[in-house]
Amino acid sequence: MTLLSSVPRRSREFDKLRRAHLAPLLASALIAAIAMTLVAWLLWPTWAPKTFDNNERLPVSIGETLFNIPPHAFRRKVQRHSGPQESVDLNFIYPSLATPGAPRRVTAETIDETPQPIDRIFLSIAAHHDTLAPDVRLRTIYPRYLDEARTQSQDGLSISAFRERTPYAGEDLFVAETPALVARCTRDAATPGMCLSERRVGGADLTFRFPRQWLTEWRDVAGAMERLAQQLHGSHN
Repeated sequence: MTLLSSVPRRSREFDKLRRAHLAPLLASALIAAIAMTLVAWLLWPTWAPKTFDNNERLPVSIGETLFNIPPHAFRRKVQRHSGPQESVDLNFIYPSLATPGAPRRVTAETIDETPQPIDRIFLSIAAHHDTLAPDVRLRTIYPRYLDEARTQSQDGLSISAFRERTPYAGEDLFVAETPALVARCTRDAATPGMCLSERRVGGADLTFRFPRQWLTEWRDVAGAMERLAQQLHGSHN
């Protein structure tokens, strides 16, 4: 009788001992779970991709000259930030000079074999580090290579061909005074001719690039470049 009664008593004592050991383990597990939840909540990323307003401008210093640039005008995402930079590459829709939106996705179903017309005016701004200024190059360098026999005037725009076997072979120089325009352009060949027009603003050189065919309305192009220079660097005259 004593032996039989002692078995349930030992079982009850064992259960009490097991519960006494389990309680701290459960408490520790609960505390650990709470701690992990708290850490995860604190470390969970709360940032969102930065969006830009159409009227926003980023102050960018190039060659110690300040430019206020629309964020959507940058062609390279790595350059899309404020502060000092060595150079930036921009593009604007012509003739509105609006900043472009997201590029159109090209697929096998939407691609067109016909080349699409360029509707952008491209602009690179770079520190010039005291290199030869564009107006000095126009007066002292270009005349050495021009073919005077192939110079003509069209609607107030002077057109001069560069001689063959010179650094500018295959190009023409376009110059006008009112409004001011200087552009060096490649000739139409397998690909349409392109023009570049340079101007200096403070410690930076602005290089515009656009299709040669736009020069049929050269006054509009000259006005667009002047407006862009004014918008990006308001003190420019």
